[in-house]
Formats: sequence, C-alpha cells, structure tokens
Amino acid sequence: MRIVLIGAPGSGKGTQAKKLVSRYGVPQISTGDLLRAAVAAETPLGLQAKAAMDAGQLVSDQIVLDMIEERMAEPDTEKGFILDGFPRNIPQAQALDAMLDKLGRPLKTAILIDVDFDLLIQRIAGRRTCCSCGQMYNIYTSPPKMDGLCDVCGGKLHHRADDNEDTITNRLRVYEAQTAPLINYYKAQGKRYIVDGTGTLDEIFQRLCNIIDGLPTHESLESARKAARFEQTIQEMVEKAEAKPTPDTQTTPVAKKETRIMTAKKRTATSKKAASKKSAAKKKIAKKTATKKKVANKKKTVKKKVAVKKAVAKKKKAAVKKSMKKKVATKKKTAKKKVAKKKVAKKKVATKKVSPKKKSAKKKAAGKTPAKKKAPVKKKGAKKKAAARKKR
Repeated sequence: MRIVLIGAPGSGKGTQAKKLVSRYGVPQISTGDLLRAAVAAETPLGLQAKAAMDAGQLVSDQIVLDMIEERMAEPDTEKGFILDGFPRNIPQAQALDAMLDKLGRPLKTAILIDVDFDLLIQRIAGRRTCCSCGQMYNIYTSPPKMDGLCDVCGGKLHHRADDNEDTITNRLRVYEAQTAPLINYYKAQGKRYIVDGTGTLDEIFQRLCNIIDGLPTHESLESARKAARFEQTIQEMVEKAEAKPTPDTQTTPVAKKETRIMTAKKRTATSKKAASKKSAAKKKIAKKTATKKKVANKKKTVKKKVAVKKAVAKKKKAAVKKSMKKKVATKKKTAKKKVAKKKVAKKKVATKKVSPKKKSAKKKAAGKTPAKKKAPVKKKGAKKKAAARKKR
C-alpha cells in the first residue's frame, strides 16, 4: 500500500490519512511534519531547510525528497506509506517517481479527495487543531464536545491566523494552478482515483477503504509479472531457434512452416494462460469488493433499524411521561375539589345547628342594658301589717 493523497487545502487529507494509518498500519509521511522534526532535531537536512527559511526562501524540492528518502529507510515503511502534502506539482511528482523507482518501491495509486470550493472555505475557516496531540476539529461540521478543548487529550484547540477567507481563496487559486494538473499526470499512468469528499468523516473514510481494498494485491501483481516473464523467455527462445536453424530446416521449407506454426501456438497458449490468470485475479478482487460492500450495506441497515427502534422507544417513553403527568394533575384537581366540598358541607352544618330563635335571643341579650334591682315586695307588706297592728 503506497499511495499519495491529493486534495485542496481543507479537503480532509490529514484527517483521513490518520484514520488510514490506524486501519492499515502504515505510516503517514507528511512533508510539513518532516521539515519541522528535522529543523527541531538540527539534522543536516534540517539545518539546510532552516537556512533557506531564515533567508525567506522556499525549501528546495531536493531537500524535501532527501527527507522522504531518509524516512523510507525506517522499518515501519516496509508495508507501505501514505504521502500527504507532497508532491504539489508535476516536477515534484516526476522527481518522486524517479526516487521511488530507484528504491524499488513505486507508487500504487494517487487518490484525489474532491470537495467543492465553497465548502472548503467553510471547512478551513472553522478548522481547529489541538496543540498537544494534533487532533483536528471543525466548529461547523465536527465540533469538539467542550468548546476549545480536545476530546482525545483535553488540550487547547488552536485557530491558525491564516485560516481566514482571503488567504483561503488565494491558497485555492494556487492549488488550482499548480496541484490540479497532477490529476491528469496520474491519470495518464492509470493510478488516479477520485473520492467524493462531502459527507461525514466515516462516509469519506469508507469510500477510501473501498478503493484501497479493491486495488490489486502484491500476489496478483507478482503472478502477472511471472507470467509476463515466462512469456518473454519463451519468445526469446523461439527467436534464438529461428536465428540458428538446423540443417533439416535449412533444406526443407515445410519444416520451417511447421516450426513457425508451433511457435505461434506456444505463444497463443502462453498468452491465454496469462490472460486466464489475470481474469481469475480480477474475479477474486471483484468478489472481495462485492462481499465487503454487502457487509457494509448490512451494517448500515442494522444501524438504521437500531436508530428507528431507539426513536420509537423515545417516543413511547415521552408519551408515557405525558400520560403520567396528566393523571397526577387530574388527581390533584379531584383532591382539591373534594377538600372544597368538605369545607362547604362543614359550613352548612354549622349554620343549621344555630336556630333562628336562639339567634334573636342572643341579639336581644346583646342589645339590652342591665335592669335596676327592684325592692323586695315582702318588706312593704310587712310594714303595712305592722302599722295595722299598732292601730288596734
């Protein structure tokens, strides 16, 4: 797996490269990271790059290629690599091909992540990068859970000063003028693939994986090479035999015709074998891709069913909660009404117990003043009796 990711700034090359690294176990080779690491480590190439940058010049393509060649010497690149950010123009691509051919590790494919320019402006303007681990976010499409903080390590998110609309449009113009011709360059080599860069990160990643998984394997390529070599050796043997004819073939023209017919038959047989092997390898690859697509479709359907079930369960829960709230509210209202009825009944009972006569007596008693005490009658009668006795 030796691929180059091509795309405009903000197309998601870096993010998708990291996801590909975790899936396929091959390193991501970013020229920007290589330059920064070499300058920080003060390697000979890093010192040359630093001198060019200090002088206000661009780092030469040869320095970048030498850094990539040094990185290719490390053991983790044996299975393959993902180039991100290089090449950016046709001369760089030609120099890269020459260097990789010298190492015996040519590129397998170049994948273009195609995104509309209006969407790219929105992506870059909303881009945020973690200062600690380098994880990338977008406040519009894939924001972090906490504003300004990385979900992975909790580091602070950084907004680059050049991620504004003016600089973005200038960078896109440069890309269209210099990097876009690379698409036709790799198309002429039969290595170019195009991926739709719109949608979620997982959807774009799945499209990339479908292309990479559908590429011819090392075994199929090796078998095709062996068949080609075998055919070439047979052809060379036939040419040598025709160049040095035997005495019989020199004298008899019929024998010459027979040998030519035999060689032609051998050539057709070998070419048929090679074609059958190639077709068998293509069929295997097509079956693998078809099975993978089926598995992916099944997963999607399962996810959709689960999402529908969850939505239905949520609606049911919400409906149950509403009905419970209504029941509680109705119970409270009925309880209040009962209490009010009891109060009214008590008042009626109290008013019935007090009779109207008693009420009027009470009112009179409340309105009268206390009466004066009368002299006892008995004493007056006694005085009269006493006077009558005296007269006698």
